Amino acid sequence: QVQLVESGGGLVLTGGSLRLSCVVSGRTFSTYAMGWFRLGPGPDREFVAAVAVSGSTSYAEFVKGRFIVVRDDDEKKVYLQMNGLKPEDTATYYCAARSTESISSTYRSAIDYNAWGRGTQVTISS
Repeated sequence: QVQLVESGGGLVLTGGSLRLSCVVSGRTFSTYAMGWFRLGPGPDREFVAAVAVSGSTSYAEFVKGRFIVVRDDDEKKVYLQMNGLKPEDTATYYCAARSTESISSTYRSAIDYNAWGRGTQVTISS
């Protein structure tokens, strides 16, 4: 069974940067589409970014131009580079995985994923 572990969260000032990492156990990482979600004050996890098996990416509108998601199949990791951080980015960030036969599809809904990490806290101070 695949397991995901996030790291890289922390406390930064407005305008700062963080790079989140997610390491995935299992032998078939290259067949997983990956996603990042966050849970802030609201009740639901919010889509942030996704990367397909092929490396194609998709972003929530509110992070376009600030966040970058990349995958490293050799290291079985996915990264979320976050720049220009704002107080409203404060949240717990979760990595998610979905086994897929589609190499180019990205998935923007939490229900599309069947494996999740425990999250890493990101706090932006104004």
